[in-house]
Amino acid sequence: MKKIAMFCIPAHGHTNPMLPVASELVNRGNQVRFYSFNEFAEKIRSTGAEFISCEDYLPKLTKEEEKALKNVSLTEMSIQDIRITLKLNDFLEKEFKDFAPDVVYTDSACFWGKLNAWKHHVPMVVSTSTFAFNEMSSKYMKHTPSELADMILGLPKISRELKTLKPYGYHVKSTLSLVQNDNDTDTVVYTSRKFQPCVESYSDHYLFAGPSVFSKEIPHKNTEKPLVYISMGTVINERPDFYTNCIEALKDLPVEIIISVGKSMDINLLGKLPENVKAYPYVNQLEILAKTSVFITHCGMNSVSESLYMATPMVLYPQTGEQYAVARKTKEVGAGVMLEENSADAIRNAVQEILNHTSYSQSAELYSEDFRSCCGTTGIAEFIENAPHTSHSKDILKELHKMDGLFRILYWLIVVVLIVLFGLLVSWRFVWIIGVTAGILSTPISKAVSKKNYQKLIRNLQ
Repeated sequence: MKKIAMFCIPAHGHTNPMLPVASELVNRGNQVRFYSFNEFAEKIRSTGAEFISCEDYLPKLTKEEEKALKNVSLTEMSIQDIRITLKLNDFLEKEFKDFAPDVVYTDSACFWGKLNAWKHHVPMVVSTSTFAFNEMSSKYMKHTPSELADMILGLPKISRELKTLKPYGYHVKSTLSLVQNDNDTDTVVYTSRKFQPCVESYSDHYLFAGPSVFSKEIPHKNTEKPLVYISMGTVINERPDFYTNCIEALKDLPVEIIISVGKSMDINLLGKLPENVKAYPYVNQLEILAKTSVFITHCGMNSVSESLYMATPMVLYPQTGEQYAVARKTKEVGAGVMLEENSADAIRNAVQEILNHTSYSQSAELYSEDFRSCCGTTGIAEFIENAPHTSHSKDILKELHKMDGLFRILYWLIVVVLIVLFGLLVSWRFVWIIGVTAGILSTPISKAVSKKNYQKLIRNLQ
């Protein structure tokens, strides 16, 4: 039996996949303390884990901060995570001394879980509720101008906040070291190796375990009419305009429609619903997806994983950079259609595309089989119990960095030689042209060479 401390931020999409893991760990005889927030108390206690509330340590937010968080501001989320860490410091200092966990299982976005594992030298396993993202797989993202501005302009603010951690024994190089996946940290990802982008770039510190779910449901699409299910998740879901467009698009089609609008939106904003449309604040998503023919989704990782788990193809409407990466991969494997605009015509065309072509449901079925063949919560529990792990695989990223570094040295050596030759043989007056041209071309050439180096490394592994 081991003592395991679990940590998560107050978010459904991050907490939900950790709950079946907690249940499995308890069933295997481990003592589990789950540090979370009151909204999740009942769910956590139902797993058999001991719920420890962090509610009193949440910083009081200004209206501007609340608005920024609702807009999924990475800057504000990082700042609030740092402030919560400081407010939890004395409490967790005592907890780590009294409970003395053998392992910490923490969500990837939960700074206080990670930082305290490092500070108290306790083996840590990271729970990644979306894809694992490193310098290769992050290319799947597509950030909006506002997201990019938030990240760039927010860096100085985050750096100032990070400095407040040092007097308390938390030593962090940068925000990137807190949020980005690396090849030295034991990490659980709730997808399969087949669905993870750039999976070859990850070491065997990673366990690609497949979706973490309680449900024993299996897909059964034998409804009288095709069922279209619509949900925008639990964060950016107050979208009466989008739901109204969906209703307008589908009301005259021979389909049944279920909309989950979230607990914070007034269903009456949708007006009188057509006979084939039903709207709810909340549904049992896996139960609904088991019989759904088309899922219109915001492309949160949990939603897409559950959809594929239930062999349901999707209309993809991502709202953030991470969601775009998930949508792009889903489209890439043939299990979804990207919704480029949210007009009624575009929604109708996307749904009909899926209903009229069986290739989408066939692809979803293939990934349902793939996900169900993964190790699941049993494998995750064993991985946590046996942490820390030793990696025996080659770190492709380290090899890539060496190759790219050698190329850059060679590139600029050639440039210097060309400048000297040009100066000696032609004229020193215009050598600056070679320097400027080389500087402009260095980035695209380096990227092209790096891509070839990466492909070469992958081929050598096969």
